[in-house]
Amino acid sequence: MTAREDQDRAVATLRRIAFLLERAQASRYRAEAYRAAARTVEGQDAARLGVLARAGALTDLPAVGSSTAEVVSRTLAGRPVPALVELEEQAAAHDACTTPAAAALHAALRGDLHSHTDASDGATPVQEMVLAALELGRDYLAVTDHSPRLKIANGLSAPRLRAQLAQLAALRPAVAPFEVLSGIEVDILDDGSLDQDPDLLDELDVVVASVHSKLRMERTAMTRRMLTAVRDPRTDVLGHCTGRQVAGKHRPPSDFDARAVFDACAEHGVAVEINCRPDRLDPPHELLQLAADAGCTFTIDSDAHAPGQLDWLRAGCERAAAHGIGPDRVVTTRSAAEVRERSRR
Repeated sequence: MTAREDQDRAVATLRRIAFLLERAQASRYRAEAYRAAARTVEGQDAARLGVLARAGALTDLPAVGSSTAEVVSRTLAGRPVPALVELEEQAAAHDACTTPAAAALHAALRGDLHSHTDASDGATPVQEMVLAALELGRDYLAVTDHSPRLKIANGLSAPRLRAQLAQLAALRPAVAPFEVLSGIEVDILDDGSLDQDPDLLDELDVVVASVHSKLRMERTAMTRRMLTAVRDPRTDVLGHCTGRQVAGKHRPPSDFDARAVFDACAEHGVAVEINCRPDRLDPPHELLQLAADAGCTFTIDSDAHAPGQLDWLRAGCERAAAHGIGPDRVVTTRSAAEVRERSRR
């Protein structure tokens, strides 16, 4: 094996550890340390990297600490990396618990319609998100960074979103036939309008509309707000409909007439998102059953803010399967072309 091939393996090992840490909900900073080290190692001359490893001087490189240096050193020497072995075993044990119905649904998924990059509040550039989706065997990924009102998440103004669309257009030929869908997670404003220029929303492949503010709004007003958004012809997906947080900083679900909202989703062809983030798992089971009974279609989305989080879809498949929701009712089992066509209904 050449020095360059050894270097490539070291970079891949660092990125794999970062991916598995993100998937396991480890500290964002810990995962980013491995990604930063991967970028440093990738940029080195392969021969010099070998010299530093043999001299025990890898930590002289920027962003390479003792833990990441050990990973590089072991990989270059062809030795096992205990940190990677442990994380792989944990991931395999978790996946082994998937029920047969959920596993079948997971196998049918072709894409993910809700993800974030470092353009808003994600951890990594769009290229790393796309690479991770490719490695997971997906056919497409929608990039849905936040809209401008959500300043805490560095939401994209219209000019910044247009710049991102140009970036995605330049990226697509490099990853074809994988599809990078343009999108947005647009904030549902207090009156139910969508937080972005309507003409710009018309240019996107996917519009996920979500409530992020005034989550304790009175029931009647919240219902009216959500119905207005669902009835907007630009809305494709109703994102994390209750806004609840079930881990970390807990937050109760919003109060609204769920049957009225889900009836409107079914009537207007708006998919209800089954959000797979472990801290959300939204909608709750009782509302998921209500949406199923209302005849809604669904998306099973990661709401990923880092590459490893793209592998959270099994949780949504478990929840869908528990309510008899099969692939025929899940939009993300369809092709990218069908998703685009659906958004132009």
